[in-house]
Amino acid sequence: MTKVKKIPLRTCVVTKEVLPKKSLVRVAATKEGVVSIDLNGKAPGRGAYLKLSKEVIILAKKNKALDKKLEATVPDEIYEELLKIAND
Repeated sequence: MTKVKKIPLRTCVVTKEVLPKKSLVRVAATKEGVVSIDLNGKAPGRGAYLKLSKEVIILAKKNKALDKKLEATVPDEIYEELLKIAND
């Protein structure tokens, strides 16, 4: 019997969809309130997952979903960078 590898699932903070971790991007905030895009999912601090689509990223900025989830102010540069990643 082969062992089935579990796929880690995470919930997008905007759409509330439960998706494989690989299809989401993690944004992390440290206790000091430093926010960064965590591409390998290992950064310390509180993390929030976002679906990599332009609509979701724009919506997250509009309704401050990341700010609420991370309990930190997310700078515009983070959203701009997320949008660049979403283009790829």
